[in-house]
Amino acid sequence: MKTLTPEEALAGLSGWTIRDGKLHREYRFADFVNAFGFMATAAIAIEARNHHPEWSNVYNRVTVDLWTHDAGGLTAKDVDLAKLLDGLAAKLGAE
Repeated sequence: MKTLTPEEALAGLSGWTIRDGKLHREYRFADFVNAFGFMATAAIAIEARNHHPEWSNVYNRVTVDLWTHDAGGLTAKDVDLAKLLDGLAAKLGAE
């Protein structure tokens, strides 16, 4: 699996940064229910891809870090998952 440079991984992604070598983003929702709903909805697609994020939820915020452990770096799997998460978050009104 080919690893990407941080610049390659961030190309075409909005709102994402690199933190500790991982793609990083924080989503903010109207409230806890919407934040948790985002995680529950995303979990189904994440499991189907067998590519799991490091993420956490505090009230209306969901923090996500993506990194491909098997490859030891960032890969297209991370970029694809970031785009999927962005699409789901937008549907649920995330900032």
